[in-house]
Amino acid sequence: MNITKAIAALTSAVLAAGMLTACGSSEKNERKPQTEISFSWWGNDKRNKYTIEAIEKFEELHPDIKVNVSYSEWAGYEMRNKVWMISDTECDVMQINYGWLSTYSDDGSGYFDIDALEDSVKLDNFDEEVLKYGRRGGKLNALPIAMNAMTVYINKTIYDNYGLAVPATWDDLFSAAKVMSKDGIYPLSASSKSMWLYLITYTEQATGKKILADDGSFNFTADDFRTMIEFYKKLVDEKVLPQVEYYERLKLDGEEYAGSVAWVSDANNYFGSAIDKGREIVIAPYTTMAGGTAGEGWYAKPATMYAVSKDTEHPDEAAMLLDFLLNSSEMAELQGVEKGIPLSKSAQEAISDQMRGLQYDASQEMSGTPMTELDPALENGDTIDAFFAAANEYIFDKASSADAAKSFYDSLK
Repeated sequence: MNITKAIAALTSAVLAAGMLTACGSSEKNERKPQTEISFSWWGNDKRNKYTIEAIEKFEELHPDIKVNVSYSEWAGYEMRNKVWMISDTECDVMQINYGWLSTYSDDGSGYFDIDALEDSVKLDNFDEEVLKYGRRGGKLNALPIAMNAMTVYINKTIYDNYGLAVPATWDDLFSAAKVMSKDGIYPLSASSKSMWLYLITYTEQATGKKILADDGSFNFTADDFRTMIEFYKKLVDEKVLPQVEYYERLKLDGEEYAGSVAWVSDANNYFGSAIDKGREIVIAPYTTMAGGTAGEGWYAKPATMYAVSKDTEHPDEAAMLLDFLLNSSEMAELQGVEKGIPLSKSAQEAISDQMRGLQYDASQEMSGTPMTELDPALENGDTIDAFFAAANEYIFDKASSADAAKSFYDSLK
């Protein structure tokens, strides 16, 4: 089923459930003294709380503007966003995922051109190197809030208990597994997407090749994917980490996982509880081969972005809200580094006293390491699922590594 048919089917289902009422242009009574605009985002309770507080501050500063909000956890938001975009009922201002630019606005026509709002949005707070992430078809479709990359988090308390240094190489991880595995402890762990990107890192280092060609097509051969699958099995067999199907994030709070590969933006969400329990969580160097180049095989992208609806009836008011969310001291002080180190220069100045903690450390490690821009194709859920389905054929002795790799490679064509 292609994406248009899939989204159309989803639209029908969600319409039936009455889920489309939250967004869309919202000024229905011309006699209202306020202009109404809508704003949507995803997040946990902490993010929801400070964002709502920020919107209240915005409305105090702009009593002639009323902001109607719509928010949910990631899974629910992603589903609703698909419906909103296909039915043209998206909010005036919205938080979007980086990959959605390719999905909904590959030519730049899917979102409002923010360059046209430069009188209200202080774009000079952003370097052009940052703005390029939001450009499609010559139009500035979105502005990034912060940058993101997979990062290696280590429970130093556990490593210290075994007299082990924080791992920097693949060999370090295998050595740690030999010591920890007898106690049922994994030196590392990862969800399926994190593991997929981590395996790409290893394979690029091992082969000297990029997984994607310059035109976005897959550059790895079936034999390269064989290397990737075999290394995954080695990691599992030698107890460096559990299979992705058995990964449980809550185990980061205890003693079963001594580390994890996760996004910079997930630092506090993943490890806040462990830190509260007195564990020392640190950022490891980006894993390399012994003597390898820092950052080789690692990818970075915008953590999350803000965009404006192409159909907004109130572009000026939407621009004012967008500028407030990205550049105001009020929003910056409430948000802190929860979404990463803000890219806006004025936001950075506003929270200079908050530049500390695990998320800040992760952001610093990322910004100090040369990385490749992450192509949204590498986050395709179907591709990731197909890879681990093929890998499991090999892990469970249902196929050779060569056959499993060829099966996956053929699925990419």
